[in-house]
Amino acid sequence: MNAAQPHPATDPSTQPGPDDAGWVIEQRRPRVMVLFGGRSGEHAISCATAGGVLRALDRERYDVLAVGITTAGRWVLAADDPDRWAITEDRLPHVEDTAEHVLLPQAVDDREVQVLVPGALPQDIGTVDVVFPLLHGPFGEDGTLQGMLELADVRYVGSGVLASAVGMDKHMMKLVLAGSGLTVGPYVVLAPGEFDRDTAAATAKVEALGLPLFVKPARAGSSLGISRVDDLADLPAAIEAAAQHDPKIVVEAGIVGREIECGVLGGHGADRARASLPGEIVVTGQDHAFYDFEAKYLDESGVRLECPADLSDELVAAVQDVAVRAFEAVGSEGLARVDVFVTPDDQVVVNEINTMPGFTPFSMYPRMWAASGVEYPELVDELVRLALERPTGLR
Repeated sequence: MNAAQPHPATDPSTQPGPDDAGWVIEQRRPRVMVLFGGRSGEHAISCATAGGVLRALDRERYDVLAVGITTAGRWVLAADDPDRWAITEDRLPHVEDTAEHVLLPQAVDDREVQVLVPGALPQDIGTVDVVFPLLHGPFGEDGTLQGMLELADVRYVGSGVLASAVGMDKHMMKLVLAGSGLTVGPYVVLAPGEFDRDTAAATAKVEALGLPLFVKPARAGSSLGISRVDDLADLPAAIEAAAQHDPKIVVEAGIVGREIECGVLGGHGADRARASLPGEIVVTGQDHAFYDFEAKYLDESGVRLECPADLSDELVAAVQDVAVRAFEAVGSEGLARVDVFVTPDDQVVVNEINTMPGFTPFSMYPRMWAASGVEYPELVDELVRLALERPTGLR
């Protein structure tokens, strides 16, 4: 595995010449803006992810700028302290508003980040070469932020507008994956208000899937708003819980199989994306009917993450192949985590693709790459290199 080796096109020490937008990047450390927080229900998870990345970035190689987005959407200078953003037993981290508000570059010939302080003129605080957007969920992982960065030709880590939007919407994602020849499980979509307009018809539509069911917001992550339904009498409550996060709802049939995940890392130039060794999620705690929010982030003892998963060589290869194909099907860039089920007859069924997987201490994505020979700091460095390599102004 050579994922973390310097690549000539992206090694910061070889970047003194003009870039493709026409300005000159002098011989200096590339500046990375670590961007996190945001308006979604996954605000705290984004903060925790940022803490891990801030800790891992090599400060001798990169100049780092921490910028947080409050739950109201305000961009502020944030503490460059990984411990400040950690999840603890009694606190979920969040970005607080400050007097120092941040303004991104506004045009393709501008790379200056400005700080706006009430009663004072805007202050330039330097250029940004790449943004590392660690926002999860709507207003960050769904293509909206990516579109804003594209308008100013700012390089960033991860997937572009379309792949981010498709990856965020479980309905659209399943259509694209199935259309690319990948196997997805049975599901139905309830349009906004459909369940309330005709509860009997919507229930019959869902009932055809059998039990158990998993009711999910179409556009949310970190298992927020997801319920397992073993009795149709519990369906209305599950619909209501999901609708608190998104009015469009996806209902999936339960699939008998092992929950397997695989990390994908983009390739350089014309190289194909690379897949990690797969990992397996084993929920051990009796308080969790599935891998829910608490099991993911708050109750480490209730879940076991096995890296690598105990699979045959043939199944490892099959999972890796499906993961890369899913990555390519939605047009992902940089990174993604692909979640699948491996059924008792060794079929690989795609559950979903996550275009900005978490980097918290409990996250599977960095663990799978560590098991594959790429430690966390090397993985973060590789993602920045891939972002520095990507062309601008061509979408």
